[in-house]
Amino acid sequence: MARLVAAFGSSHSIMLTAERADWVGAFRESDQRMPLYDKTGAAISYADLLAAAPPRSEDMATPDRMEAAYERSFALIAELKRQIDATALDALIIVGDDQHELFQDALMPPLAIYYGETIRNAHQDEFASDNWYRRAQRRRLEPDQEAHYPVHAGLALHLIEGLTQREFEICAVKEIGIDQYEGHAYSYIHRTYLQGRSVPVVPIMLNTYYPPNQVTPKRCVALGRALKVLIESYSSDIRVGIIASGGLSHFVVDEEIDRGIIAALKTKNLDYLGGLDPKRLQAGSSEIRSWIVTAAAATDLDLQWVDYVPAYRTPALTGTGLGFARWS
Repeated sequence: MARLVAAFGSSHSIMLTAERADWVGAFRESDQRMPLYDKTGAAISYADLLAAAPPRSEDMATPDRMEAAYERSFALIAELKRQIDATALDALIIVGDDQHELFQDALMPPLAIYYGETIRNAHQDEFASDNWYRRAQRRRLEPDQEAHYPVHAGLALHLIEGLTQREFEICAVKEIGIDQYEGHAYSYIHRTYLQGRSVPVVPIMLNTYYPPNQVTPKRCVALGRALKVLIESYSSDIRVGIIASGGLSHFVVDEEIDRGIIAALKTKNLDYLGGLDPKRLQAGSSEIRSWIVTAAAATDLDLQWVDYVPAYRTPALTGTGLGFARWS
C-alpha cells in the first residue's frame, strides 16, 4: 500500500521570483496601488494602513532588513529543496489555489483535482514583458520550451473517487485548453523544487481566493484527514509526499496569525486551524488554507523543520509572511 512519508510547506510569493533590487525598490511603489486587507479582513487603502501602522514602522522595511530577508528566504528555499530531494518520492500531491489560470468567474469550483497524464507549463516567451512584475511572474514558466510534467493519474483518480464517496464535491479535470497551463502554485513547485526530477504530481486546486465559495478552514481540515486515509488505501507500494503551496499572510504581513499557525502545526492542533476566522483569510492570506489541508493530512508525521521570514516591504507593513516546513 502507499505511504505518506513526508509533507512540506512553501510560500510561492512573487517575492521569491523577483530580483533582489525589486524587493528594495519596486514593491514599495506597487504596494501603494494594490488591493489590501487589514488584519480583520476588511478592505483598506494603503494610506489608511500606513496611518494605522505602529511607531517607527519604517524601521521594519529598511533596505538592510529587506536585503537580509532576501538572503534568508533563498537560503531556506535551498534547504527545503535539499530535503525534498532526499525524500525520494514516487508522487507529490501539490495543494494550492487557482487564481484565474484554469478557472474563471464563469466557473470557480471550491475544490478540483487534475488527473490527466501530464500537465503543461508554458514557455516564458509566450509572455515577454519589460515590466519587472511580469518578468518575476515569467520566472515560474519554462526558460527554453514548454514542459509537460508527469501526473500520477492513478493516485489522482483514486483520490477523486474516494473523496466523492466521502461526500466531497470534486471538480475532476482531465484536460486543459491548448492555451492553458498549470497555475503558479504548481509551476513554482516544479521550477523551484522539482527541477531535474521526474516526480509525478497530483494537483489539488482549492478556491481560496474568490468569494462567495471559498473553502472554509474547517472543510480544509476534513479534506486533509480524508486525503490521509485515501493515500494509505491506494494499492500501489509508493512513497507519497504532500506540499502546501502558498501563504502565509500577505499582502499585509500578520505575524500574529502566522506564528499562531506555526505553533498549531507543531502541536497538531487541528481545532485551532479549523477554527480560524475565514474573514482573516483574504487575498494572499487565503492560501493559508493549503497549509491547513497539508497539516491535517500529516498527523502521523511530526513537524521536523519550520522557518518563517516576515518580509516587510513598506512602512505600512505590506509584504509577505514567508513560510517553509517539513514533516516526516
